[in-house]
Amino acid sequence: MAFKLPNGAIMEIGSVFATAVLATAISNANPAEVTADGHALDEGAVVVVTSGWTRLDGKVARVADPTADAFDLEGIDTSNLNVYTAGSGAGSVRAVTAWAQIAQITDVATSGGDQQFATFGFLEDDDDRQLPTTKNPITITLTVADDPTQAYVPICEEADEDKETRVVRLKLPNGSVIYYNAYVSISATPTLARNNIMTRTITLSLAARPTRYAA
Repeated sequence: MAFKLPNGAIMEIGSVFATAVLATAISNANPAEVTADGHALDEGAVVVVTSGWTRLDGKVARVADPTADAFDLEGIDTSNLNVYTAGSGAGSVRAVTAWAQIAQITDVATSGGDQQFATFGFLEDDDDRQLPTTKNPITITLTVADDPTQAYVPICEEADEDKETRVVRLKLPNGSVIYYNAYVSISATPTLARNNIMTRTITLSLAARPTRYAA
């Protein structure tokens, strides 16, 4: 058993992205291997994957065991042929090359992600039955001190304007990391309440399930 406090956690947003690299093939394996001729990606590089596989598309992963023309997606299992149709995973990857800290966070709230069910029953049943269907989309809301001089502010405002996804990284005190690919929006004006600091709200609407790596 383990118990941890979030105190000291750091949230960062990708501020610079490299040019997309063509992925001519992605294997059905654990971990998935990407074929990308002359990719030049280093070990541990953080990439967003675009793929013909819906469950992989938009996922964030780290590069592992790179060679001249291939690399693995650390922690990404695409071996289930029922989900990942063989030969259909090709696409591209785009690396994050710089980060900006989302500083002075006063509160974090997460909503969504809960399992939905289809409820049904047969004529002879006394009780209804249920089967799991989809999960609600996940939204993370950050409350931050209003400080327009922070480097992350123009990045979030640009993301709010262009409606393109950004990579967000949460570094936990124990060394583990969670990556999110999300649509980012930020409130245009700070809250004003007497005897309370002015704050703004950053909303992360996840475009894919997060990826977590142990320390």
